[in-house]
Amino acid sequence: MINSNLNLLPKDKIKNIKKHYQLYLIILLPVIYLVVFHYMPMYGIQIAFKRFYVTRGFAESPWVGLKYFEQFFRSPSFSVVVRNTIYLSIYSIIAGFPFPIILALALNEVRSKRFVKTVQMVTYAPYFISTVVLVGLLYQLLDPNMGIVNKIINILGIESISFMSNTDYFRDVYVWSGIWQTMGYAAIIYLAALTGIDPQLQEAAIIDGASRLKRILHVDLPCISSTIIILFILSFGRIMSVGFEKVYLMQNPVNASTSEIIATYVYKIGFLNANFSFSTAVGLFQSVINFILVATVNIIAKKVSDYSLW
Repeated sequence: MINSNLNLLPKDKIKNIKKHYQLYLIILLPVIYLVVFHYMPMYGIQIAFKRFYVTRGFAESPWVGLKYFEQFFRSPSFSVVVRNTIYLSIYSIIAGFPFPIILALALNEVRSKRFVKTVQMVTYAPYFISTVVLVGLLYQLLDPNMGIVNKIINILGIESISFMSNTDYFRDVYVWSGIWQTMGYAAIIYLAALTGIDPQLQEAAIIDGASRLKRILHVDLPCISSTIIILFILSFGRIMSVGFEKVYLMQNPVNASTSEIIATYVYKIGFLNANFSFSTAVGLFQSVINFILVATVNIIAKKVSDYSLW
């Protein structure tokens, strides 16, 4: 029976598709999305190795090899944008990665459903605020003259601080506002993992006299460790891909030394200066580094914990 199922004939496959056509239709939509918006644009990657002319198109533009990669590596902006991108990413991971886990563990221990729902609503809501609105709120709250944050600082006898125009505060504002916005939503995954823990493990720990803290450390965390490791690997795969919108909206000429990242650099070079080949080369470099990071962290995680993406 098993062998017959594994070696389906073409007619049997057609019958199977007709029988479960609803499921195939559901799968078809994301497959079309991936093909149209992720795989077909890969054809344009070749202009990173060509001197692209819009009038000639992809095929007839002349090849230049690694010229634009070398140009990027020798550019004075290379060290600045790469350093800023890595700094923001690592800062975001180190500061923000534990908060959803802590929130999920805390909510999992609360017995009052009304309190849990209230906390979930309060912490999830910021995720649905658009980036433009979020940055607008930051400008209002941190305004040196009328912002509530500076009003509180003035009450404490400290002079007003221009947070959005100060290079020393840009990264802190970016990272901690991001943690506030995404913490509740990110905790959903860990809450789902916690619900899958066998209740008998908790009961056995209680019988053994384990306190609530010890049950969290020795039962909850080990049981969701696979989820934590996989999400950690995925987060490292985005180290070179700091979001464009928020940084660009927060950026100004004063804080450019710390806010100029690869995404904003590619936008300015590619779209504003119409240097498509150079910007494509920079974007390809970014993607290759991300892939190498994912593969490296995946190998390390597999050796250390036996959990990995593949």
